[in-house]
Amino acid sequence: MSKLNKDVLLLIFEELQEDSKSLFSCLMTNKFWCETVIPILWKKPWCYNINYYNKNLLYSIITFYLADNIKEYLISQGILIPRTSRKSFLIDYLSFCKSIDIDMLNSIISIGFSNLYNQFLLQQEIYKLLMRKCPELKYLNIKSIKHQIFYFPEAKTKFESLFELKCDTTIDISYFYGLAHNCQYIQRLIIINNKLNINHGTVKLIENQRNLKYFEWKDDFENDDIVEYPYIEIFLVLEKKADVLNHLILSTPIIKNVLTKFYKLKTLIINDYVPFSEDQLKMSAYRELETFNIDFISLNEASIIIENSGGHIREILLRYIDYEYWYDNLVEDSLNFICKIYQNCPLIEYLSLLFPSTTDHFIEFEKLLKGCQILKSLLLNIPNNDKEETGDELLKILIRSAPTNLREIRFFNDFKFSLNNLEKFFKNWKDRPALSILTTDPIYKGDDYMKLINKYKDNGVIKEFRCDSRNDDIQY
Repeated sequence: MSKLNKDVLLLIFEELQEDSKSLFSCLMTNKFWCETVIPILWKKPWCYNINYYNKNLLYSIITFYLADNIKEYLISQGILIPRTSRKSFLIDYLSFCKSIDIDMLNSIISIGFSNLYNQFLLQQEIYKLLMRKCPELKYLNIKSIKHQIFYFPEAKTKFESLFELKCDTTIDISYFYGLAHNCQYIQRLIIINNKLNINHGTVKLIENQRNLKYFEWKDDFENDDIVEYPYIEIFLVLEKKADVLNHLILSTPIIKNVLTKFYKLKTLIINDYVPFSEDQLKMSAYRELETFNIDFISLNEASIIIENSGGHIREILLRYIDYEYWYDNLVEDSLNFICKIYQNCPLIEYLSLLFPSTTDHFIEFEKLLKGCQILKSLLLNIPNNDKEETGDELLKILIRSAPTNLREIRFFNDFKFSLNNLEKFFKNWKDRPALSILTTDPIYKGDDYMKLINKYKDNGVIKEFRCDSRNDDIQY
């Protein structure tokens, strides 16, 4: 492995860039691997959930690159700057950096002192340093920013290459205007909304984007507190990006019918109520949709979206906690919903289902299992399922027809499986990938069930069998 071509190693390590534990292990293999991994780790060094000795190591590395006269000035102000030799590092770490995370940097900077004025001084110097040292800027998180970094000498050139921006609406409007002027080719934009009224700078920022493919908006307050509706302008400018926008993730009330305009979506995730018009839905189509996750939508509306999709859907994750309120005709609508899935979603991998325990529903559910052979994870909610007969019939269907790729089953609400039938199920699963099971029923914490579960964990049949007390913990 140590003799692999560097280009091949880079491709492998790029696949591991979200797996910090594996990357840090690769650092220790040999010098060649270390030199190959470092550019990947330092592309976004702030994103890894690692202690870094309370960030002291990062603080030392960053401040090492400050000019000597800047260091002397900061030290004279009482700021702690580690004294290191100019030959201390064999690798120019910051030359690989393509990311600035203000939140993480401010956390690191606070190591040297507690005085707010001194923090402000050091923040400014480090931001200037990164703007100068980063060969190009791809990722920027400006939550809690206090400096107008787009006025720095290198800002205009660096911001032109910005790929991803994360920010919040408490930032002064002038910051957004500066970003809107300098950054017009952002592809991923993530906005945390902390205010009850609109920040018009966010509107201008969205409006100026020419290639916005991913947009995420998250409300970080209770919607009940809203005095004025702050989203109309946002959605109106966002609608103009419909010809390029592929991914839309929202946790906010939606303007009626606006979603039907986004015809190129691959991802549609909404953690709020959507006032769909069925007539407009029937005339709309998400032909490229792959991920479909809406908290509050009727099964009938969801079925229309699925029927009009292009056959590429891989995830359908709907929220079923309040199904009694949202679904008036559960028997008929759930039958139709299951049917639309196995007719239109051959590539489905992650799926949540709600249906009653009728014979017709079990027949349609088995057709779905046979038709959706790529299915990896399944959440099941069967109301009034407290009878062992219901659970045992479900296990029989899974034994007969579960796809070979199925690796996780989540049982929403309490499911009763008899000890004997659960063991039959485990025995029939032995030649498949190890299975993870999540449930809320405390019966499986009993001695007899735990003995059975542990037996099949030891045999490698069961990867995990977890009992959580709340249905919220079972949701995806």
